[in-house]
Amino acid sequence: MTINITDSASQQIQEMLKDEENQNVRLRFGVKGGGCSGLSYAMGFESEFNEELDTTFEENDIPVVMNKQDMAVVEGTTIDFKQNMMGGGFTIDNPNAIANCGCGSSFKTATNAGTPDKDC
Repeated sequence: MTINITDSASQQIQEMLKDEENQNVRLRFGVKGGGCSGLSYAMGFESEFNEELDTTFEENDIPVVMNKQDMAVVEGTTIDFKQNMMGGGFTIDNPNAIANCGCGSSFKTATNAGTPDKDC
């Protein structure tokens, strides 16, 4: 297992996939440099991938594509969707993160610190 997508997140992603014109689209999940702590999560939809650089799998009925280099950084991560009175949103719980910014969207691990944004 690389990542876990909860039932709530799976339902929300499936609803979002219905709006995509291309039916061969996958959830792309990974990390990019930036944010206050150095790394930020990246999540979106993509229909194309590079077989040499990416891996594809299915998690809780969601087709996923991920850059192979990101796999170690997000191993064991849980993607959830929480609804409250203010609306809803995805939450990401990464057991590899040793530091997070206040908003929770930026992090670093013991082996990957990334490059923090200068504006933070």
